[in-house]
Amino acid sequence: MKKLLPAVAVLALLAQPVHLAAKEVEPVRISGPANAKGVTAVTVGAFNVGFIFESIDRTAASGGLMGAFGGTTKAKSELVGVTPEMMQAITDAAYADFVSQLTAGGYTVQPAADLFGHASLAKTKSQAVPLDINLALEKGSKGKATYFKPSTLPSLLMIPGDFMGSGMSSMGINMSAGQAVGALNNYARESGVGVIDVVYLIDFSQQKRPGAFSFGGLQVNSALSVSADYSRMTLIAPSGKQSVITVKAPVAVEGEFVEKSDASSGTDKALQSGANVAGGVAAVMGFGGLRFGKTRKFEFTAKPGNYEEGAAKAASLASAMLLGRLGALR
Repeated sequence: MKKLLPAVAVLALLAQPVHLAAKEVEPVRISGPANAKGVTAVTVGAFNVGFIFESIDRTAASGGLMGAFGGTTKAKSELVGVTPEMMQAITDAAYADFVSQLTAGGYTVQPAADLFGHASLAKTKSQAVPLDINLALEKGSKGKATYFKPSTLPSLLMIPGDFMGSGMSSMGINMSAGQAVGALNNYARESGVGVIDVVYLIDFSQQKRPGAFSFGGLQVNSALSVSADYSRMTLIAPSGKQSVITVKAPVAVEGEFVEKSDASSGTDKALQSGANVAGGVAAVMGFGGLRFGKTRKFEFTAKPGNYEEGAAKAASLASAMLLGRLGALR
């Protein structure tokens, strides 16, 4: 009986809430700030809004007591109820808002037709519209996203760094991105007009992904956000050099945008529970090395009207933040 006391003590410790000190994260990261100095005439060459439809998020697998009594180690989340028409409406609204903020910030915005009608872009082909990309997320997590362009822009262009793809399907997109940035650079040099490229990735679950979880495992919450690291604005100056402002802290909006439900089957839960209990007993008896955890599936159903409003609001807030930093560099 005495030999069991250490194990009981460990279980009691795991049952206590864990409070980790939150690290302050800078809202943006700026690369090449000097390249934006003096640029006042610009055109928008790309404004792409991506929507995550599926994400598979993982914590590190853990054995022994942590594997048996820890939280979820894998969470599969899926967004349903968002139509192409809804995504296009969000993209168009976000683009109109961005151009309005850009003009209000003192920039002279040249017509997109001047850019797309220029000889530099004659051989530059649009990406597929909409554009589906398999994304590499943090620490082994992955997701699927669909990107839309504004209705008023003739092509969907991406430049290197606009997305973090996974798998062979991204190779062709990367090649096209390299050609696109070359064409935009040539236009900027020849016209003396800066080119702005924007990409936003809308996350529906606002998950605390690996690196931000406690002993309780992954926490999946229903909020909308412009994702950190996958959202940014690039200014290609007339010099051909770039200033890149990357979102480093999610720009989130809370509200009644989606309904979350646990889509895990009862059979899956029962099997995992049994395995975890067995793993815990084995660990207590001194047989370590067992690696168990919980897999959960979550379904997020968008609320029409609310979802579009929330996504557009998050994009507007992100635009205000990025353009405020860009204006300060000018």
